[in-house]
Amino acid sequence: MISLGRPPIESPEPVVKFAAVRLLLTLSALVTLAVVHDFPHHGRLTAVVLGVALPWAIAMLYVARRWPEVALNPLVAVGDIVLLALTELAVPQTYAPVRFLALFFITAHAQFQGTRGGLMIAALGCGLLVPISVLADGPIDGELLGFYEALFVVCAFAGAVTAGNIRTAETAGRLRARQVSRRMIETESEIRRRVADSLHDGPVQELVSLDMMLAALPAAIERGEGDEVRDLLREMQSIAERNIQALRDEIVGLGPYAFRELSFETAVIECIPVWRRRYGIDVRLDIEQLSLSPELSGPLFLIAQEAVTNAGRHANAATVSVSLHRTDSQVELLVVDDGRGFDDLAPAMSEGSGHIGLASMRERAELTGGTLTIESSRRGTTVRVRVPLEHGGAAKGPKTELAKDAGRR
Repeated sequence: MISLGRPPIESPEPVVKFAAVRLLLTLSALVTLAVVHDFPHHGRLTAVVLGVALPWAIAMLYVARRWPEVALNPLVAVGDIVLLALTELAVPQTYAPVRFLALFFITAHAQFQGTRGGLMIAALGCGLLVPISVLADGPIDGELLGFYEALFVVCAFAGAVTAGNIRTAETAGRLRARQVSRRMIETESEIRRRVADSLHDGPVQELVSLDMMLAALPAAIERGEGDEVRDLLREMQSIAERNIQALRDEIVGLGPYAFRELSFETAVIECIPVWRRRYGIDVRLDIEQLSLSPELSGPLFLIAQEAVTNAGRHANAATVSVSLHRTDSQVELLVVDDGRGFDDLAPAMSEGSGHIGLASMRERAELTGGTLTIESSRRGTTVRVRVPLEHGGAAKGPKTELAKDAGRR
């Protein structure tokens, strides 16, 4: 795919360096003319370089240092091409160096202007220089000139397209990395806020109640009220159990760090009652017991969690199956639901509004070196993740199958 827009510039440094190279080329031409005196029309060429090219190069370096955005104006590229055309008009014997410099300037400007701008510059260069070579009394003529000019035109447009696409791809990669970093920062902030709210509204409040009960326990013992003591102990035990479960749920939600203590299977089983309560779905598990590193099992669990959440929240699924198996040197995670799927996979996999969850699934798979594919229709959705194993990252074990009521354990 060819992107035609002009990519944004993030630093003025390349613009300044390009202007410095332009000045260096002009000075090199002056030095060469000072050494070589038998070049045809030596005086005329020296006048063009000294009177036009050098002031232009100095002015462009000044503009690039002071106003980089002005130096990126397409008119600067027009100025470079027009200067080369004037040089060849003044001294037709400069045919070869003018063509070399034209290819350089077209390719360089395409890096800044993008594919569309590069193509326009290439068209301008070919439209000006080719007629000059045909009309002027240059060093080459006939069929050889036609061959050279055809090659020049092809190289000019090819260089513009290649340089423009490379710059666009690099810019897109940087923008994507910046978006991922921003989303990671936002996600981290959201997780911190959620954990803080959850701890404050849950365990902290419950522990305050537990502390009050512990304070009341000695007095009840002294009064010899056995029934009250037993009620207090039962209530305290209930509070402790609730908070242990709440804290385990929070640990699982924190991702890879939790998987230094939990396996993928354990984490999924811990979440089944939560999924059942929130979405009313039955979950079937078919998990091969593998010794996965936390850096691998964490992202796989988060992808499975997002897939199950989408099935319950958006697809109104009744049943979801989660399977994890080793295939050769890869681990395959499969999440299949029977809910109402979607047909527009391209928008669903985008990073636009409403599809951040699917985009995060893809990014988690890519960060582990794996791939994510989604197949969806009105009969359900299949999320498949294939992730390469690290060396010694997994060992085969027995397979565990749990029926749809596994969450009732």
